[in-house]
Amino acid sequence: MKLDVVHDLQTVYRKLVDATSRPGKVMDLQKEVEVLDVQTNCLSATILFALTVLDPEVTFKVITKQEEAVSRMINQLTYSKSVDVSDADFIFILEDALHEEMEDAMNQAKVGSLSNPHESAMIILEVSDVTKGKPVKLSGPGIQGETDLNMQNVSNWMEMRNEKNVEFPLGIDMYFVDHQHQLLAIPRTTQIKENGWEIKWDM
Repeated sequence: MKLDVVHDLQTVYRKLVDATSRPGKVMDLQKEVEVLDVQTNCLSATILFALTVLDPEVTFKVITKQEEAVSRMINQLTYSKSVDVSDADFIFILEDALHEEMEDAMNQAKVGSLSNPHESAMIILEVSDVTKGKPVKLSGPGIQGETDLNMQNVSNWMEMRNEKNVEFPLGIDMYFVDHQHQLLAIPRTTQIKENGWEIKWDM
């Protein structure tokens, strides 16, 4: 069975919207991955994400040791163009990316403008498991009170995320995908507490 580019990708899109509106909720992409007939150099969930959000009207950047091959594949599948990271609408940071490469990509990611805050970059980060790692607490729109979550490599990206989101509504939205075909969203409106330290910004 092959991926239905209408039905299956609409299902993935609804899951993306649900994950965004309910930060911390883990979404399962297993059924859609099972019908994905694409040989990839990245996680299957990453390709599903790309197929869902990319088209010729938007741009992307892939951070990986296999950038040329992965970028060419994504371009062939979506007709979206690979550009410099500072201009990219979507930045895919794959699991093999070095910390320095991730840091540089996040530092250069565009945050939009006051008149067009939506013209910011969306960061998609591959991890081994979105449900394992350091315990954190999330709060903000879409969350009733607080929700507990375990997240990987928090110290590698949380401070950079805070710096990018300091001037709300400017900022970046982050999505995490893993080997279990799971998806997790942390939009810019979400506050994170780690070990009693709260990361937030003025609104």
